[in-house]
Amino acid sequence: MKQGTEGGTAGMNILGIETSCDETAAAVVADGSDVRSSLISSQVKIHAAYGGVVPELAAREHLKAIDVMAKAALSEAGMELRDIHGIAVTSEPGLVPALLVGVSYAKGLSLATGLPLVGVNHVLAHVYGSFLGNTSQLRDPQRYPILALAVSGGHTLLLLVQADGRARVVGRTLDDAAGEAFDKAAKILDLGYPGGPIVDRLAKNGDPKAVAFPRGLMPRPGCGVAPENILNFSFSGIKTALLYRVQGRTLSDQELADTLASYQESVVDVLVSKTLLAAEEYGAQTVVLCGGVACNSRLRDVMAAAAARERRTVVIAPPKFCTDNAAMIAGLGFHELRAGRAAGLDFSIGARLPEDLGTVPFAPQYADSWE
Repeated sequence: MKQGTEGGTAGMNILGIETSCDETAAAVVADGSDVRSSLISSQVKIHAAYGGVVPELAAREHLKAIDVMAKAALSEAGMELRDIHGIAVTSEPGLVPALLVGVSYAKGLSLATGLPLVGVNHVLAHVYGSFLGNTSQLRDPQRYPILALAVSGGHTLLLLVQADGRARVVGRTLDDAAGEAFDKAAKILDLGYPGGPIVDRLAKNGDPKAVAFPRGLMPRPGCGVAPENILNFSFSGIKTALLYRVQGRTLSDQELADTLASYQESVVDVLVSKTLLAAEEYGAQTVVLCGGVACNSRLRDVMAAAAARERRTVVIAPPKFCTDNAAMIAGLGFHELRAGRAAGLDFSIGARLPEDLGTVPFAPQYADSWE
């Protein structure tokens, strides 16, 4: 593996690149944990006019920003390319046009510099990013199995990670992601985009018990859930219920707050209940909350309290590492490269999360490769 030149920064420095959706991000992380820089160029204002992310538009914006962001990340870290030991880039899952920009840039940079390159799974990086700054926890076999709820605008997944590194999806949404449910609620109520932060803010003034919104795929008296869907999610029904409730009505400020608080409570209740149910089923010692929706204050509070009641360790990603970022890509990329998983320039991208997640290289059995 290529080493930094004499006088370069000590440690194994990884340049991370993230373009899976609508944020162009670049970061430099040393030894998988020390975040030297983490920069994000957001496209929220551009996509707000469309009420959601337009893939082709996102790709064009990535093209404009990616080289600038990579150079800025190096500058903020006080480094040059000669101080970098490897490149990590998001390769799956995500929007194909957006992924192509990041991967193409990373391949070109690797070809030009001779630096090893690795494609990183975006969802697994979210799990890893929850431990940035305290990654030593991942070496402890007593922390495993880890049950992670990865929840965002595009994903709502339960992932199980074993001490030997085996990772698999044990629950997923059958229709809409939780973040999409929040965005759609804001759109129905004409509150703006993105909806998640708006719902979170306005719901603080409301009564979460004011409206009885449905809780998708949750058993209730007289209505069970098919065994194969016990750990799966569905948020399409709650959106429809909201639409029917407010259609043709003008809500007062308090009615709006109560409606949003109740809507949010329904989503949070389902997310937390199914996460803790999965943790019980698989004997998970650690529960992780990550992804963009993990910024939601109500979800953070309820998850922390619920996990504490069950005496499980809970790790909630810091807000700066909840949303899409390149620090988590570089951090996981460090372990991928240490485990000898550098990719050739012909590796491909993937729009969807693969069924087989293989083994993650940050598990205890790979601890020797950290040194």
